[in-house]
Amino acid sequence: MATRRHAEQLSQPSIAERLRATRQLTLDLAAPLSDADATIQPHPDASPAKWHLAHTTWFFETFVLRDHVAGYRLFDERWAYLFNSYYEGEGARHPRPKRGMISRPSLDEVRGWRAHVDEALERSLPDLPEEALALVALGIQHEQQHQELFLTDILATFAENSLEPAYGELPPVACYATEPLAWLPGRTGLVEIGAEGEGFAFDCERPRHQVLLHPHAIANRCVTNGEWQQFIAEDGYGTPTLWLSEGWDWVRRENIRAPLYWHDDGTAFTLGGRREIDRAAPVTHVSYYEADAFARWAGARLPGEAEWEDLAASGDPHLGHQLDHAGPVIPRPGGALFGDVWNWTASAFLAYPGYRPAEGTVGEYNGKFMCGQFVLKGASCATPRGHSRASYRNFFPPSARWQFTGVRLARDL
Repeated sequence: MATRRHAEQLSQPSIAERLRATRQLTLDLAAPLSDADATIQPHPDASPAKWHLAHTTWFFETFVLRDHVAGYRLFDERWAYLFNSYYEGEGARHPRPKRGMISRPSLDEVRGWRAHVDEALERSLPDLPEEALALVALGIQHEQQHQELFLTDILATFAENSLEPAYGELPPVACYATEPLAWLPGRTGLVEIGAEGEGFAFDCERPRHQVLLHPHAIANRCVTNGEWQQFIAEDGYGTPTLWLSEGWDWVRRENIRAPLYWHDDGTAFTLGGRREIDRAAPVTHVSYYEADAFARWAGARLPGEAEWEDLAASGDPHLGHQLDHAGPVIPRPGGALFGDVWNWTASAFLAYPGYRPAEGTVGEYNGKFMCGQFVLKGASCATPRGHSRASYRNFFPPSARWQFTGVRLARDL
């Protein structure tokens, strides 16, 4: 047993290798963009591509190099104001809705900053204390989250352009039959959820604790585009009895009639430009409000976070369609629990019993957002493979839908 465990440890990439690969992937994702592409902010919830490149660099420079490497000097001390996101402990910052006004520094200057910080990180890694190495590990996970945001935000950016530019090429829509819907019975009684062991997990995934599950079942696959088209055809968006009160107000106020990026001619805008909607692929870019309404229309409900996590605990989070390299992505037909689209759950994003945020300013990372958000589980086609796990807790407000969010149904037994 000891020999096998040692072999498994040796097979894991070192923190230096993971850092290098993560930083390079972000640069690769940005490679097709012009300075103008990378500066635009399509809406206040999204950020410019250049900002993502800069903010992830600010994170490493601030929390690792500045605080733990003697003699390190900031590349440009003025840039902290521009590229801090929401860390109150780091002082004043540029207003989030106006990130698209940051025309300077240029994209090339940000790339130069990244190179400077990467060189300093590589040079200092062998001598960093455990506390700083833990922050490097957190920074890697943080940057992986921003890689997904990078792709969803550039999709939102290009969708604003009437020329409908493509970020890159996608393979033609394949002709797949829709997998029959089946129900997977979940466990009943006391189960444990939350991160376990010594591996990396965000503070909001801990502590591991018991929850009580009632008889239930979860669908073997996500809701498809074809099924959503049927929901639209049967006036799902116009039937108030299907909707939560806030959701119905949102539908009428925003004139919502289909998932984000869908067009009336049976096409949708994607990272590969406008293309035919794949009826067998999972529906995506839907809000919690829409997911809840569809579930009610289908005679089902959304799964609870604990129900989803307990089912997924025996699965492999590396399976499914996830982000493996730079380039455009899109959900594809398949039934894996991980990948393609994040699954909305019926659970609010709240603290687990005994939760304690991480110490210091990085403790602002999750806990301060535990109000008005819903949990999503799994991973999407834009999530870097290996980033997610059964205990992972993604979260967004109920109206959000510019992410690769989808629906997996559940029902009581």
